[in-house]
Amino acid sequence: MHLDELRRARRMTQTKLAETLGVNQGEVSKIEHRTDLYLSTLFEYIEALGGTLEIRAVFPDSEVRITQFESLP
Repeated sequence: MHLDELRRARRMTQTKLAETLGVNQGEVSKIEHRTDLYLSTLFEYIEALGGTLEIRAVFPDSEVRITQFESLP
């Protein structure tokens, strides 16, 4: 799911999300249309929507949760 679709599914406007993130609405639009994001930006975006971001590596025979980035601000 694209970030803008996720935001709409969570029933949040770009303006409200921008307020929560402490940025302007245009910055939220830029985040939603980037193809390459810092993990910290993605963590903040998801948390502003009320969620928690988890990163997993999926292999044919197993799945591993990557915890190295969980302490990002």
